[in-house]
Amino acid sequence: MGKPFYLTTPLYYVNARPHIGHAYTTIVADCLARWHRQQGEDVFLLTGTDEHGEKVAQAAQARNLSPKVFADQTSETFHSLWKTLRISYDHFIRTTDPGHEKTVQEALERLRPQLELGIYRFWYCLPCETSFGLSEVDAAKALCPQCQRPVKQVEEEDYFLPLEKHRSWLKKYIEDHGEFILPVSRRNEVLAMLEKELPALCITRPKERVSWGIGVPFSPNHVTYVWFDALLNYISALGWPDGEKFKRYWEGAGAIHLIGKDIIRHHALYWPIILHALGVPPPKTIFAHGWWLVKGEKMSKSKGNIVDPESVAAAYGLDPFRYFLLRDAPFGEDGTFSEEALVKRMNADLANDLGNLVYRTLTMLEKHAGGRVPSGTASSQLQSEFLRVQQSVALAFSLIAPAEALKGIWDLINQANRLVEEKAPWTLAREGRREELEQFLYALAETLRVIALFLWPFLPATTEAIWRQLGFTAPLSDERLPLTLESLAKKSIPAGQAIRKEGPLFPKV
Repeated sequence: MGKPFYLTTPLYYVNARPHIGHAYTTIVADCLARWHRQQGEDVFLLTGTDEHGEKVAQAAQARNLSPKVFADQTSETFHSLWKTLRISYDHFIRTTDPGHEKTVQEALERLRPQLELGIYRFWYCLPCETSFGLSEVDAAKALCPQCQRPVKQVEEEDYFLPLEKHRSWLKKYIEDHGEFILPVSRRNEVLAMLEKELPALCITRPKERVSWGIGVPFSPNHVTYVWFDALLNYISALGWPDGEKFKRYWEGAGAIHLIGKDIIRHHALYWPIILHALGVPPPKTIFAHGWWLVKGEKMSKSKGNIVDPESVAAAYGLDPFRYFLLRDAPFGEDGTFSEEALVKRMNADLANDLGNLVYRTLTMLEKHAGGRVPSGTASSQLQSEFLRVQQSVALAFSLIAPAEALKGIWDLINQANRLVEEKAPWTLAREGRREELEQFLYALAETLRVIALFLWPFLPATTEAIWRQLGFTAPLSDERLPLTLESLAKKSIPAGQAIRKEGPLFPKV
């Protein structure tokens, strides 16, 4: 087995159907997982659904369903969407899974000596399912510090985990580990939170007020607070505390959590402290990306601007949708979604650049080489260019920057297109310069092979089509990077291989 690599998405809340924000995080995670698999690493990609809490119970009641039946139905919409989007996850966890519930109760038992029971007053934001100390909310406005929606003041008897005694530890850990919270703007945001005293974290809710949740083993009158329940999925899926997967992936590799910036507080403040209190090391990296905006506004049901990823993928194709999300906004920053912008990317980058290169190369191989790859070699200059692109792609992935990786690959695609115009193979054929023509066509075919390898994590369906049209029969997913001069020599496209040209990859919209 290769080096372990553990990657997670958030657990998506099942009070509503999935939207483009859910798809974005998961597509980036899938792309990252595929790239690391190409390196021969032992990847474990985790995703799933968060199914307890007051919001889910209310949504179920509004539909005259039990919370479990409602959660089953909504969780299945995520299952179905990930299948449509070709998400290559290794495990899909649900917080209603018996194994997860057992882990949550084990964690509560271990934390019991550190917990405090008492009557507490706090502000509660139902949309965020998040509690805030009385000093954290302006009482005159009574708005959530995160989502700016109304909060209510709550008084109830709960179990709380003190956070303040862990504050100095977490602050120093963040300062000493530059890759722990990314991008830097989110890191600074969390450090600013740690400048103030931390209120205790409520980790239970009274069963008489919130009945839909995991029972607390030492208190029949309480259920587990939904965020405490959900955050533990990252280790429950690995069989914490003694599972072999936990030892291999969490302790042996360290987790990389991809999340949206709106849940940075829960993941970069609460979660490390919960782990610290349990004696578990923190994750390796928490990367909080930006939002997709529509006409400059955050998507919301009240504004009616939610983008349905399934509809977009059905209208324009899966890979154009994946490509737009991965390329159009740097990961970590906000992006603006519009169908006009997607079509522009599709026509320019995918149809004109990539699709045109593939189609014209295969057409020339049909016309001038009898539909087979002619004899030739990849020049040292071409091999050096492949290696240069690979290094830039590897650097981009190490920084979790898929848009930068795509820019490097597109440099190679654009160079190949320019070379076709400069070399003018049709002129070589007309002038009878056969050897030069065959060498050039071989180089183009080899370039397409390498481009397909580079692009597979981003555009799995498209690259499999390129691979098939180049005449390969073994799955593209079996191919491994990194490219080296030795592997290039051994793995280059075989001379005489019959191509199987199909229609254009991306008809223009």
